[in-house]
Amino acid sequence: MSVTEPSLRPEENPIPDSVEDIIGYILERYHQVHRRELPALRDLARHVEERHAGHAAVPAGLSDLLARMHAALESHMQKEEQVLFPLMLAGGNPMIVHPIDMMRHEHDEHDKELKALAALTGDMTVPDDACKSWRALYAGLAKLAADLTDHIHIENDVLFPRFEN
Repeated sequence: MSVTEPSLRPEENPIPDSVEDIIGYILERYHQVHRRELPALRDLARHVEERHAGHAAVPAGLSDLLARMHAALESHMQKEEQVLFPLMLAGGNPMIVHPIDMMRHEHDEHDKELKALAALTGDMTVPDDACKSWRALYAGLAKLAADLTDHIHIENDVLFPRFEN
């Protein structure tokens, strides 16, 4: 799977129909998960970088990239939670296109970060001699990439079009 292609399979991960349910789903399935998993991945990346500093395939700079991703994603999610989603839950208004445009722009930036993540890790390809921590890190990064890609897809292609007439 490319980091820019959603991995959703409707039969396994159905997207709700109503705006209220879609937003609730995004908050629970993606916002809460990103907030829980990204700091742990950043810490694990730091551990792997330090422990394997001399290894040719060590993803040097990964923990810094994950810290930047975490900060950007947290800011993005707060804008959605405090501004965009309440506007949507209130039925929207003609000005809603502006925060939607901003979220789409930020989604493009998240996609660039996912591409940088893939480049830094060789598409999450674990070296043959990698330890359990390194393997767990790359498995977690693959999940993060899939989750964030699906998250962006649901917002861009399912939720936002309902307010862009």
